Amino acid sequence: MELKGYALSMFRFELEQAVGIENVISVEEDLEEASVDFYWLTNMWRQKGEELPLPYFIVRPRDTGETSAVMKICHTYKIPVVPRGGGSGSAGGAATMYGGIVLDVTRMDDIIELDEESLILTAQPGINGGVLEEYLNQKGYMLAHYPSSVDISTLGGYLAARGSGVMSTKYGKAEDMVLSVEVVLPDGKIIETLKTPNHACGPGMLQLFVGSEGTLGVITKVSIRIDPLPESRIYRMIKFPTIYEGIEAGRQMMVSRLKPTVIRLYDPGSTEKSLQTTGLDIEGNYMVLMFDGIKEIAETELKRALEICEENHGEDLGSELGKHWWDTRYVAYKPPVHPNYPQMYGTPETVTTYSNIVKIYDEKKKLVEENYKEWGAKYTAHFSHWYPWGTMIYDRFYIDNPPEDADEALRLHNEIFEACSKVNLENGAVLNEHHGIGLKLGYLMPEQYGKSFDVLLDIKKSIDPKGIMNPGKLGFGKW
Repeated sequence: MELKGYALSMFRFELEQAVGIENVISVEEDLEEASVDFYWLTNMWRQKGEELPLPYFIVRPRDTGETSAVMKICHTYKIPVVPRGGGSGSAGGAATMYGGIVLDVTRMDDIIELDEESLILTAQPGINGGVLEEYLNQKGYMLAHYPSSVDISTLGGYLAARGSGVMSTKYGKAEDMVLSVEVVLPDGKIIETLKTPNHACGPGMLQLFVGSEGTLGVITKVSIRIDPLPESRIYRMIKFPTIYEGIEAGRQMMVSRLKPTVIRLYDPGSTEKSLQTTGLDIEGNYMVLMFDGIKEIAETELKRALEICEENHGEDLGSELGKHWWDTRYVAYKPPVHPNYPQMYGTPETVTTYSNIVKIYDEKKKLVEENYKEWGAKYTAHFSHWYPWGTMIYDRFYIDNPPEDADEALRLHNEIFEACSKVNLENGAVLNEHHGIGLKLGYLMPEQYGKSFDVLLDIKKSIDPKGIMNPGKLGFGKW
């Protein structure tokens, strides 16, 4: 429904009654900024002066009650609602495809409770990741998430796309840390999941909302596990002759059930794009290792990890380079205002079992660099989140001089992304490990899920019968 004139004015008046006049924003420059996130295509479109659908307003509630009031109003008017935290997503999950309003949660930034006996933090979703980490560190704790976007992302954003941080190999992803959430549904109803995530009390509702990217409701309160700051952290940098020996070394560490805090394995292209950016004058295939916790345990585990690396022809370069990586780990990921434009890039990352990962790396590298040779396409990859059963490949394609025409650039970007995503799906992987689906990959969701996508769609229609929650994302479309 498009609102104009008197109807739009009444809609605005009701929102102002709910959150205050100053928290319903219609300044065009602000609307333009809030209409996109860090998805390359939306920023390219904007940079070329193409028309983007802008929201009517940015609405900034302060708490759960105000969020509920806003949702009731939008539900009555059938106005789309796009929840937004720091806007650091790279899949178009916060893009306003159908106008509506942007529900900006960054005013909801309170720490509600710190349970130091159970090591549980309860906070509002809009608290900045860096601010939260500083608060916890001062008390001797950490939220062991540490994403590259920590300074511009929010606690709620961590959960929206099942985010991974640099220490996920030991501590898990955001979806593993969260214990419960409070959610405002599309009609304004407020619900809470069970206080503990582990139970035999029927299906777990928690994971229905975690990763839902704002398509089912607005998370307004989060209870999440925290950890004590470790007694020690020890580092290593290992050089491997090829990426394959590095993958095998990482696999052996994980299947032997070592607990590395970080395994980060870079191919030559990723070494150039990431490690060299931090000031290291190195080339080739490198693995960063980190172990933390009780000093004696960490040292024992590192000793065995280094033996595994040596058995796979890895050369131990010592601790200094590994510590340098830790100290500069965010440098390569500090986003500019408009991500790398005009350079084209995409991140068709995925996660799969160890039996599939090498084939996926080889096929995508060949696809990008051979099929798109005329564009000078480059492919890079690092392996940064490891599981007992498999690992994720954080890969990217780059084109320094993409087409000037916006439609041609969009078509080329999507063509490469789809081709890489098909390689993922055809080789036992999924569409994405931690960046989210958003606008970027939604159309491939039915192919990934098969008939079970109908179940997801039925859940969406049951919770959001008017289709107002972040329409067009996760493959749910608009109705």
